Amino acid sequence: MAKVLIIGASSGIGYEATRQALCHGHETVAFSRSAGRLALSDPKLTLMPGNALKPQEVRQALDGVDAVIQALGVRLTPKTMLFPVTLFSAATRILIAEMEHVGVGRLLAVTGLGTGESRAALPVPARPAFDLVLGRAYDDKGYQERLIENSGLDWTLVRPGILTDGSHTGRYRVLVDPNDWRPGFISRADVADFMVRNMTNPLFSRKAAALIY
Repeated sequence: MAKVLIIGASSGIGYEATRQALCHGHETVAFSRSAGRLALSDPKLTLMPGNALKPQEVRQALDGVDAVIQALGVRLTPKTMLFPVTLFSAATRILIAEMEHVGVGRLLAVTGLGTGESRAALPVPARPAFDLVLGRAYDDKGYQERLIENSGLDWTLVRPGILTDGSHTGRYRVLVDPNDWRPGFISRADVADFMVRNMTNPLFSRKAAALIY
């Protein structure tokens, strides 16, 4: 069993990853600003309220962990559509520095299909709408990915397709060849499944994996 730190544990993929890590018997540190209100209880769960933009709080959360799942998100609002988003890159820069400082090597980070070179997988007619709605956030996710790729960490970039609130099935495609990347749907629960199952698996080390059904 591993000890995992989940950043962004209060909702979405982070919440599902927390729940599933506990189901697999992993010691789990749930880190987010509202972690204290997380509706989970388990002897192996540590709730750690904290801010991913504060280095000292991130360093404290990393104590004794074997792997980190980073599942940050921003709400889709007019502000995030119209103005630059910096959360992903800023938090990742801090996380990488603190992981390297304390000697934690394994990082699985959620970005998205359409980030970086995977933009080429999006249908050309859909790109203007994608850029209008998600462009600011995905620009920053692209910067986030470059920071991770240029680090010395044992990383996996997790690029889900269009996220749904569907159930945990465990049946999805993991695409690492860019020629296979294509749009599709996947539940947040199944994205979490991939990350929890591959926390210590070297198969996807230093690779970007697109996830769709």
